[in-house]
Amino acid sequence: MNASEIEKLWEDVKKILETEIPVSSYDAWIEPLEIIEYESNQITLLSGQAIAVEYLKKNHYPKFLEAFKKVLNKDIIVIFETDKETFDKIKKAKAKEEKKEERKIEKAQQKEEEHKKAIENLGYVQSMNLNLKYRFDNFVTDENNKMAKAAAESVASNPNAQYNPLYIQGGSGLGKTHLMQAIGHALINSKKIQCVKSEVFINEYINSTARNKDSNKSNLMNKFRQKYRNIDVLLIDDIQFFEGKKQCMEELFNTFDTLHLANKQIVLTSDRLPKDMPEMPQRLISRFEQGLVVEIRPPKEETRIKILENLAKSKNLKIPKDVFCYIAKNYKTNVRELEGAFNKVEAFASFEDTDITLEFAKHVLKCEERNELNIEKVAQEIAKYYGITVEDIKSSARSSNISNSRKITAYIAKEYLKLKLEDIAKFIDKKHQTVIYACEQIKEKLNKDNKLEKEIKEILSILNLN
Repeated sequence: MNASEIEKLWEDVKKILETEIPVSSYDAWIEPLEIIEYESNQITLLSGQAIAVEYLKKNHYPKFLEAFKKVLNKDIIVIFETDKETFDKIKKAKAKEEKKEERKIEKAQQKEEEHKKAIENLGYVQSMNLNLKYRFDNFVTDENNKMAKAAAESVASNPNAQYNPLYIQGGSGLGKTHLMQAIGHALINSKKIQCVKSEVFINEYINSTARNKDSNKSNLMNKFRQKYRNIDVLLIDDIQFFEGKKQCMEELFNTFDTLHLANKQIVLTSDRLPKDMPEMPQRLISRFEQGLVVEIRPPKEETRIKILENLAKSKNLKIPKDVFCYIAKNYKTNVRELEGAFNKVEAFASFEDTDITLEFAKHVLKCEERNELNIEKVAQEIAKYYGITVEDIKSSARSSNISNSRKITAYIAKEYLKLKLEDIAKFIDKKHQTVIYACEQIKEKLNKDNKLEKEIKEILSILNLN
C-alpha cells in the first residue's frame, strides 16, 4: 500500500472504533493516533503519550484487532509506539499541509468571487450568454485537444491577430463549447462580446423579419444587426444548424463579412468540418476555412481520470482512484457523458447516505451490462463520434458525414461483431448488396486514408473492440 492508501485504511478503522468506544475515550486517546507503518501483517500506530498507549493496550486492544480485520479481511498484529518528538513533527507537518491546502482553496474561491463580481459589475454579462464555469484553467488537456486549446488561448490573448475565424470542430460533449466560452471570459473585461447558440441566432433573425401590425420590421432588423455586428467578438455555437436555411445563411454571411472587414474576432464551433456540410454555400465554407480549423477528439483514459478527479475536488469529495478508473474506462465517448456517470454515482451515494466505493459505482452504473455490444450500441457510439444521430445512419441521407458513418457501422458490425448481412441490412434499412459494397469500400479506404484509419481505431477503442 502507498501512503495515501494506508491513511485511508486508518480512517476506515477509526470509523469502526468510533462506534464501539465511548466518545470521551475515542477523542482523547484514539483520534490523535498516527498510523506510521504497515508491513506484512503488522500495523504500527504512534502516540505522543505513554499513558495513552498503556490505556489502549489495557482496555481496547481486541477492538483494534477486530476493526482492522473487518477492513482488511484478515488477522493482523497491532503495535503501539510512543515517540513524542516524532509524533509532534508529524502533527506539525500535517497542520502545515492542511493550512497550505486551506489557503489554496481560499485563494481559488477568492479568485472565483473576484471574477464573478467583475463580470456582474459589467451589467451586460447575462446578455452575452457566458457560463461562469467554462474557463481555460479548468479545461483538462491531452494530445487530442491541446492544439484546440492552444489556438483558443492565442485568440484570447490577441484577438484578430492570427486565427480569424477560429473554427473548433468536435463531437458532442468534447469541450468545444467550453473553449469558445473560455475565450469570452478571457476577453470580457476588455472587449464587447456576443456569445450565441445557432438556433437562438436563427430564431431571432426569423422574428426580426416577420411581419407585424406596427410595421416596424426594419426597426427590428436594425436592432438585430446592431446586436451582432456592433461588437468586438462574436462566438457562435453549433454552426451546423444553419445548413439548409437559405435566408439565415445569407444573414450569417453578411454578418461574418461585416465583422471580418472591421477586424473583429469570430469564433465558431461545429460537430462537423466545413467540408462536411454539403448544404452550406461554398462562399461560407471558404470563409470558415480561411482562419484556422482545429479538431477535438475524445479524451484519452488518463485525461478522463484527471477530469473526474478535478470534478470530485471541486465538490470537496474524497473518492478512491479505482472509482475514477472504472468510470473512465467505461465512458469514453465524451466529457458530458463522463461527468453524467460521475454525477449519477454521487447522487445515489447521497440518497443512500453511503461512501462512494468501487463496488458502489459498479452497482449504480452497471457498466458490464451496458457494454454488451450489439449493432444498435455500435451505431450509437459512431453517431456520437461524428456528431449525428442513429436515425441519420438509418436514413437515406447521402451527405458525406452520414454516408461514411453508415458504412463504418456496417463494416464494424460485419468484421467485429460477426453479424449476418441480413441483420446489418435490416438495421440500416438497405439491401444486402449495399452492405457488402459499404464494407468493401471501408476496407479499401483503410489502406489509403490515414485519417479514416485513425478514426476507426478510436471508435474501436471506445467500443473495447481493439
